[in-house]
Amino acid sequence: MIGRIAGRIDYRASDHVLIDVRGVGYLVYCSDRTLSSLPAVGGMAALYTDLLVREDILQLFGFPTLVEKEWHRLLMSVQGIGAKASLAILGALGPDGVSRAIAIGDWNAVTAAKGVGAKTAQRVVNELKDKAPTVMAMGSAPPPAQDAGEVIEAESVAAPVAAPVMPAGNGAQAEALSALTNLGYAPGEAAGAVAQAAGETSDAETPALIRAALRLLAPKG
Repeated sequence: MIGRIAGRIDYRASDHVLIDVRGVGYLVYCSDRTLSSLPAVGGMAALYTDLLVREDILQLFGFPTLVEKEWHRLLMSVQGIGAKASLAILGALGPDGVSRAIAIGDWNAVTAAKGVGAKTAQRVVNELKDKAPTVMAMGSAPPPAQDAGEVIEAESVAAPVAAPVMPAGNGAQAEALSALTNLGYAPGEAAGAVAQAAGETSDAETPALIRAALRLLAPKG
């Protein structure tokens, strides 16, 4: 299975790009957010990919980071969420927004994705709340190098699987989550507190996030 490709963008459409990798063109479907971040036709791009295999079709889906790819795979595990809905959620919220919405149980935020109703959004939050900390703790993965042309099989891409999921690009949140779980808090409980604290103070560093999360976790009354 193809896990990553890098090459020249030969064509752009409303939901996919054609990437030329040393003479072979790959159609890669992406979220609106990812598409908007890619260069124009003729520019170089590199994406982590997930291959969807059906009886009648093979489709590649592309993501700028491994964290976003893992979110796609988790979202696809929820009943009623297919590839199109997963990309809509990631396009509307981004991996950070998905992490926060699930961690704090904000299913209403998930309905911002086109075609995702309240019942489906609630199912997403309920089914993934215990899995979210794993993706959130992955932290930020460096963007793939934009090589002249490269295809890498998925088996050669070492994606973390055992670590708890913090929003990509925010190491402070990942460190705060790790500290709280080391203190004995349940991953889901800790993730919710860190996500809420980060939402209130988005630029807080690790110590401040830990203190704020501990205040939220403290017994009330």
